[in-house]
Amino acid sequence: MTSFVAQVLASSGKLEKDDLGTKISTLSRRVEEIKSEVCDMINKKYDEFLPSMQSAEELMNQVNGISGDLDTLKSCIENEFDTAIENYHRALLEKKYIVAAGHLEKAQGSANTLKARKGCELKIMKALSTELTIQKQNLLYHLGEEWKKLAVWKLPPSKETDGLESALKTELHLCSAAPKEGISTGPLLPSVLQALSILGELNTKIKFFSKVLLKYVLKPLIMYPSLHPLVNEQTGQSVVLSFHCMDTKLEHPSPSTVYLKLNTVLEQLHKHLFDVPLSEPVERSGKELTVTLAEVLGDLIWEEMSDCIIRECLVYSIPANSSQLEQYEEVIKETEQFEQTLKEMHFLKGNSTDLLKYARNVNSHFASKKCQDVIVAARNLMTSEIHNTVKISPESKVVVPKLPNPGTGNKVKMEKASKTLHNEMMNLENERQLDQHTFSLPVCRISDSVQKLMELAYQTLSEAVVSTHQCAVQLFYTVRNIFQLFYDVVPTYHKENLLKLPQLAAIHHNNCMFIGHHLLTLGHQFRHHLPQPLCDGAATFVDLVPGFRRLGTECFLAQMRSQKAELLERLSTARNFSNLDDESNYSAASKAVRQVIHQLKRLGKVWQDVLPVNIYCKAMGTLLNTAIAEVINKITMLEDISTEDGDRLYSLCRTITEEGPQVFTPLPEESKNKRYQEVVPVYVQKWMTFKELMIVLQASLQEIVDRWADGKGPLAAEFSTNEVKSLIRALFQNTDRRAAALSKIK
Repeated sequence: MTSFVAQVLASSGKLEKDDLGTKISTLSRRVEEIKSEVCDMINKKYDEFLPSMQSAEELMNQVNGISGDLDTLKSCIENEFDTAIENYHRALLEKKYIVAAGHLEKAQGSANTLKARKGCELKIMKALSTELTIQKQNLLYHLGEEWKKLAVWKLPPSKETDGLESALKTELHLCSAAPKEGISTGPLLPSVLQALSILGELNTKIKFFSKVLLKYVLKPLIMYPSLHPLVNEQTGQSVVLSFHCMDTKLEHPSPSTVYLKLNTVLEQLHKHLFDVPLSEPVERSGKELTVTLAEVLGDLIWEEMSDCIIRECLVYSIPANSSQLEQYEEVIKETEQFEQTLKEMHFLKGNSTDLLKYARNVNSHFASKKCQDVIVAARNLMTSEIHNTVKISPESKVVVPKLPNPGTGNKVKMEKASKTLHNEMMNLENERQLDQHTFSLPVCRISDSVQKLMELAYQTLSEAVVSTHQCAVQLFYTVRNIFQLFYDVVPTYHKENLLKLPQLAAIHHNNCMFIGHHLLTLGHQFRHHLPQPLCDGAATFVDLVPGFRRLGTECFLAQMRSQKAELLERLSTARNFSNLDDESNYSAASKAVRQVIHQLKRLGKVWQDVLPVNIYCKAMGTLLNTAIAEVINKITMLEDISTEDGDRLYSLCRTITEEGPQVFTPLPEESKNKRYQEVVPVYVQKWMTFKELMIVLQASLQEIVDRWADGKGPLAAEFSTNEVKSLIRALFQNTDRRAAALSKIK
């Protein structure tokens, strides 16, 4: 029954509920037991760690206090930032740009202070930073718009960036009027500029302005003499600067004109835009230093402007000769006045500038310019045509300006030298004296450019005599440099022509001899008038003389070698003068001889009235001797000369002896050339040998033996034993008579 009831209850769920209730009661009791154990454990641990818990509590209190302070400070800074921004907006609406910029700086300072604190929320800082950036750009926009109204440029198209035309299309409108409607309490110009300065943007504006000013206004006014500024005063406080051209023949403007034009422009800039004080903090001291906007602009433009004045104006105002140096004092005064005017307008600061130093150092610049001009002039003469010539004679002299009396010390030396020279002349009075032209240069032709070069040297040394010590030394060594330059430049520049054209080689030879001749005495003529150490013996050109003589000689000898080679080449077509009984051989030999004579006659005409007579005769004699010696050598080497060959050889030789002297025509007047044609043997070494050869070609065996005269006759004086025997064997057949004759040639 019980089991059955249980089963029924179980099936109905009642038994299960009773079992759960029992289990819950059991678990509840167990929980209570565990809670009791835990409480005991907590109480025990609490007693052990009570001191530590008290310290932690104190720290928490401190943190809470600091957080409160931070929140308070944060709130204050945020309030300051908001106040600054509000004041900024108010000032901007009233166009109080300096006040607005100041409030914006305060807001920036508040943001920076907040940023330096730890614990600030990142979102807040980003918001503040964005707000500051927006407001700064807003202020800069307003200032930029105001700046555009103060200085308005009208520039030429971008394609026309340089030149006079672009300058004529340039205009600058300046306006310094106060704003209308009385919104601002003070002048607008200082407000705008000071606000830009506070924001650190003023230098950017002025740098751009200075670049445009230099490029389109100041530099063109300096560079172009015809360009002048035009000032057009407008209503109120505005002005328009434009430019116009005035006719002038000047290539470079005078300093006074340049200074006047620049002052006109800078005065208008100072009056309408740049006469504004600015406050700038001074490093370290933290104080503020008041400067003007003109000083800022001056620092940006002065160096480039002064350099342009020097390069385009003052350089060309340096006197060309020492007599004009005193007049240059006026330029120095004008430069001083120009700088003083700029200082008064605050465009320039400092006592001495490169511009004024350049003007005051005129003596050095004069010397440098003079030396440069002399070198340039000399080089132009050296690279000019050589063939334009002038005739010089012993009477020809280079005109030297009258030199001042030397110093007292040198005067004593000169007096002693004069007395010594006078005594020596007295001793030579009764003896044979030299001709007055003994040491003169012979009559010849030299390049016109070389005569001008020598005149330039004399003029430069004359300039050195009346110059300052430094200038005199520079000028003297410049003259030496002229001749050293000639030595290097002329042979190189004219190298090809000097090799190809015999006339130019002769002229160059004369040029070098002419220069060397003057260099012997050039230094002596000026040494007593020059400063030390030049007057003590350093003023000499004698050391250059051998080089110039060698230069002229080598050039002419190179031409002589070229002519000799050409003569020998022509004679090489004569087929060795052999077998002249053959018409073709005789024709070739005859043509070669005619070509040689023609070449010599052509040279004689080319060198006529160019070379000194003695050099001319020696040169022509040497070349004719070369041809004759070659003919003699060819004939004496022949092994067989028939009677007909001998006659034709004689005919060819007679042509040479008849026309050879005619190549000696050193002078244009034919009548004066006969004296030189009659003394050909003096200049042609083999002339008598050649005459003897002609006699041998037509002589009998006995005549040859007689002219030998046991080695003492005229034939023996010109030919050796072997040469005479060789000629006899070639001319005569092998007979007893020939053998007898040969036996006598010893």
